[in-house]
Amino acid sequence: MMKSLIAKLGLVSFVLLGVAAGANAGSQWGPTPEQQKRHLELFHEGQLLWPIYCNHCHNARNPAEFAPYQWDQIIMHMRTMENLPPKDEAAILEYLKTAR
Repeated sequence: MMKSLIAKLGLVSFVLLGVAAGANAGSQWGPTPEQQKRHLELFHEGQLLWPIYCNHCHNARNPAEFAPYQWDQIIMHMRTMENLPPKDEAAILEYLKTAR
């Protein structure tokens, strides 16, 4: 009786895993081409804007100097100091967080 119950549970689990795998068969394990293109656009725009905004008050920092989570905090502070437009902020942050 117990073996039969375990076998049935195993079969149900196997079927559910198969259904879940089939539902995700079309998905990718990384960014889509559109996301990659958007990242590159933001990266290049941020690369151009970074020295303009940051050198205005101090020497621009090396992007590798801080961890990505630290750049989130730094850019939040600098956004208010420099009155960054949201579009420029996003581009600079993308550059700083991914340039290594």
